[in-house]
Amino acid sequence: MRTLAVLDHEDNQVREDLNFLRDYVMQLFEKEMIKAFVGYRREGGHLIPAIFRTIGELDFMELDHDEVCNVERYPIGDICRRLLDSWPEGKLGVMVRGCDERALFEMSKWNQVDLDRLVLVGIACSGEWIKKCGCKKPYPDNLIVGKPVVDFTYSNTLGAYLESLSIEERKVFWDEAFIRCIKCYGCRNICPVCFCRDCSLEDPLLVKPGQTPAEFPIFHLVRALHMAGRCIDCGLCEETCPAHIPLRTLYRKINAIMEEELGYQTGVKDNEVCPLNKV
Repeated sequence: MRTLAVLDHEDNQVREDLNFLRDYVMQLFEKEMIKAFVGYRREGGHLIPAIFRTIGELDFMELDHDEVCNVERYPIGDICRRLLDSWPEGKLGVMVRGCDERALFEMSKWNQVDLDRLVLVGIACSGEWIKKCGCKKPYPDNLIVGKPVVDFTYSNTLGAYLESLSIEERKVFWDEAFIRCIKCYGCRNICPVCFCRDCSLEDPLLVKPGQTPAEFPIFHLVRALHMAGRCIDCGLCEETCPAHIPLRTLYRKINAIMEEELGYQTGVKDNEVCPLNKV
């Protein structure tokens, strides 16, 4: 049980973090470095992404310290893409976690966002969230709020288990997983790097309309191939899937192949472009 002294200390830390976050964003507004800020606000008992257009509106960014580090996850990269497409001019500030930052880095290489029009305000994920998520890099490069947790062990337990199986046993595993699919398209819709205007998953020559589950294994393998060189391992697809299909394990395997065979890592801010993104 935590003592009152510990709680008082934590409350003080909460105020310091929140004040620092607001002060930092206020300075971005005052120095005219941004025209608006994409953060979070409480709506109906939930935290949802919101756009703040003035300093005064920042008072509605009502987060406590735990929420800053454990904020509910959304496809922030895709939200930024849509805002930049419709925003007339100027830069947008945006609160990002490590996975959000990786998504934006990768999206910029596919010409989906202009990083020069974004000011990233990084928040570190908490140790509790890291244990739940298993992210390789749970903090952004431009870290503003929170302490980066670096002393954790990244593990892909399910992936390692599948690697120990024979090809036939793996097929049985994925047969049982994919047969649960209700073809809701949640994995595609939540993904920040699913940005094709014409989706192959809606091509009647590949995926038969109205058939549930989709004919094995074409639906998920088509999407897995499209994730090659794009997936930034945020896990939103698996988190969203109502059938609890371990999609993240599948895409992690695709990422591993990309790195081993083509030497490409997704979500890294460098001058490397995915070999599959070259004409």
